[in-house]
Amino acid sequence: MIRITELAQQQIAQVLREGDVAVDATAGNGLDTLFLARLVGSRGHVYAFDIQQAALQKTAALLNRNGLVQRVTLIHAGHETMAAQISGPVAAVMFNLGYLPGGDHSIAPRHESTRQGLVASLELLRRGGLITLVLYPGHPQGEKEKTAILDYCRELDSAACGVIHATLLNRSGASPELLVVKKFDHLL
Repeated sequence: MIRITELAQQQIAQVLREGDVAVDATAGNGLDTLFLARLVGSRGHVYAFDIQQAALQKTAALLNRNGLVQRVTLIHAGHETMAAQISGPVAAVMFNLGYLPGGDHSIAPRHESTRQGLVASLELLRRGGLITLVLYPGHPQGEKEKTAILDYCRELDSAACGVIHATLLNRSGASPELLVVKKFDHLL
């Protein structure tokens, strides 16, 4: 069975190329940051955000072990500050929401900041670019975040972008879900 996080990476791999700029909006343990750094190559760059210093330290260690630290700027801030930190345009943005695995469960993105991060992502995203959001509705904060993001995405201009919502139908309601937002190359 494919995992939702793998599906997000597969979608990103279809649009991200050598020399592109990408964003990991939630660095966490660094797996998506590493994935993006490999795809952008030596001519590209990745900006990785996290509200927890511990997450950025784990990400830096992973990048160091793989010799890719020079391709990434680690930013100790929430993804809602993205527009102030990056000039754009970016080819891809990945959000893997929820708690830092093995971290403090009292620290997690809030639905308000995630919505602001998504708005900033869409502003920075080039035409043909892609945003993925892995949602974790299995806890009250995650359910609020999912509801707020789905409500926002339903209102997006369908001539400017498309949104896909993927979920595992034969698993519990607590399983992760994926949103993929593509900014069209041209207006419909």
